[in-house]
Amino acid sequence: MGKAASFARAFRVTDGRKFRLGDVDPRDTAGLKSKQHALQWLEKGSALLAELQEKLYADNRWSVLVVLQAMDAAGKDGTIKHVMSGVNPQGVQVVSFKAPSAEELDHDFMWRSLRALPERGRIGIFNRSYYEEVLVVRVHEELLAAQRIPAPLVTKRLWRERFASINAVERHLVRNGTVVLKFFLHVSKAEQRRRLLSRLEERDKHWKFSPTDLAERARWGRYMAAYEEMIRSTATTRAPWHVIPADNKWFAHLAVAAAIVEALQRLDLAFPEPGPEMRKRIAAARAALSPGRRRAQPGRR
Repeated sequence: MGKAASFARAFRVTDGRKFRLGDVDPRDTAGLKSKQHALQWLEKGSALLAELQEKLYADNRWSVLVVLQAMDAAGKDGTIKHVMSGVNPQGVQVVSFKAPSAEELDHDFMWRSLRALPERGRIGIFNRSYYEEVLVVRVHEELLAAQRIPAPLVTKRLWRERFASINAVERHLVRNGTVVLKFFLHVSKAEQRRRLLSRLEERDKHWKFSPTDLAERARWGRYMAAYEEMIRSTATTRAPWHVIPADNKWFAHLAVAAAIVEALQRLDLAFPEPGPEMRKRIAAARAALSPGRRRAQPGRR
């Protein structure tokens, strides 16, 4: 995507030790001033993403895991819709993680996510993810109690231990051919308020509203602290975070698309070359299908 790749690069975090969430302005557009301009870039990026995804699928060696985390109304669903609009659905799988089931609570906190990882050749998108276990579970202590972890293991080190587990799993995935791309759609509290109000004022958006949205909004400060520590503890060169300014949806869509395209380009994907035996079969099939080799149909001369 050329210049467009810089829109994502500016917000990539590969070493979280010095990261501060307050250093990222949710209104930032990396110098891009026009929604129309962004849509032009996004159109080009979507076409390129479709081309790269087809090669990823045919190559069948790499897989891509896209993790989307955000506060309510930050635009996760819209980002998936706009960024992946041109790709072949056969090569993409989207998993949305809701409240865990009884079966999921009977396993470790990574279990349900690991079961949903993308196969080789596919792009997997997690709409929320295992990172909920160091976000919403951290903010809501009652959810941790519901996981029935043995009391001696619930210590002050619990969250550091979960970060370590996540880092280990992501390191394992990368070593085995999964590209891990993580996005935090960073929306301001003022913009979230505007979007929640629109859900209440526009009838065709009523279905999007949940009373829990306001309850979670009241915990905004605790969530921001949890997000900052999460990024500081799990941003690595192999599995970076992208803290995407999301007050302008058009910019967020472009930045996410640019990051995915750039990651796929680095894989140097290509359609597989057929081996000698397959080339013989292709030549035979071509000859059989050529106009000069038509066979007479039964009963005709």
